[in-house]
Amino acid sequence: MKKATAATIKEVTAAIILKDNRLLIAQRAPGDKLAGKWEFPGGKIEPGETPQECLKRELREELDVDVEVMDFFGQSIYDYTSGTIKLMAYRCQWVSGDITLKAHSDMAWVNRNELDLYEFAPADIPLVGKLKSFPAFL
Repeated sequence: MKKATAATIKEVTAAIILKDNRLLIAQRAPGDKLAGKWEFPGGKIEPGETPQECLKRELREELDVDVEVMDFFGQSIYDYTSGTIKLMAYRCQWVSGDITLKAHSDMAWVNRNELDLYEFAPADIPLVGKLKSFPAFL
């Protein structure tokens, strides 16, 4: 297997959004490469964009909500058959908006003990593990 170089790694963001001690997760829509898998919402970083700017843009585009991006939570690097991604997760504070699913087929607010009930995209699994190991976080 070819080793990924910095130039071939796609940088992607994920939002860890808490509301009433629950996390927001979203299910990938039919037709998506990972259709049916659950993830923390976010998306690909565009050229010249910071991870924080990316999260604000992606959440506005995909869910119709505005967030304040807070601290870095963690990252995961995963080799998909389509390429390697570096998933960078940030804790986010909900600012405004009502969720409208534009790029996902479903969403759920879950507590950390319910995370195992959902089949997450492979790159998101390390973040799930980290969330489950921080009970004070939730």
